[in-house]
Amino acid sequence: MSTAVKICGITDEASLDAALAGGADYIGLVFFPKSPRNLSLSAARTLRDHVPRDGITKTVALVVDPADADLAEIIRVVDPDLIQLHGHETPERVADIRARFQKPILKAIPVASAADVDAALSYLAPGRVADILLFDAKPDPSAALPGGNGLAFDWHILDGIKTRTAFALAGGLTPDNVGEAIARTGAAIVDVSSGVESRPGRKDPGLIRRFLQAAKGAKQGA
Repeated sequence: MSTAVKICGITDEASLDAALAGGADYIGLVFFPKSPRNLSLSAARTLRDHVPRDGITKTVALVVDPADADLAEIIRVVDPDLIQLHGHETPERVADIRARFQKPILKAIPVASAADVDAALSYLAPGRVADILLFDAKPDPSAALPGGNGLAFDWHILDGIKTRTAFALAGGLTPDNVGEAIARTGAAIVDVSSGVESRPGRKDPGLIRRFLQAAKGAKQGA
């Protein structure tokens, strides 16, 4: 089975069309004002309506330490299939959001060591807390964004978890290295944002197509 692909930070229909045509399994819509990929609710709804409801592609709303009222409005207007929590949410907060909104949760975890990876398991409880973990590079403490910074990490730190649970992988992925990343880690999902951009916040349809071709043609690691 091929690795699923998430193209995150979609901001326009050209990049969305490239993702859909290339067979993306997930597209990410960002709701975080500090991000160059941040969307208004109306812009996000327009893009959401462009994703066939009966197709393979699921829509993910990416939020960072959201208030309940904000998350409720995103869900009401945009109606995403999944919620991606990309902030400092505790396992208890993740469980509360999962129970309150009844949407599958993709929880991003910044990692720099095997200990970080092991600690992330406290979030994993499909149907109750996080449904899948997304491992991303730990940003510099002074960074404005929790993700989408184009930073990679040592994939060897995932060696101890890849036989215990399926997971998603982000952090510095590009069309040129995603095949190696999949072969090395066996990730169930690969997630790209800045690696398919011509400039921050602006996706390149050609790079999206290349990324999808490389990821879909890669062989998962043992």
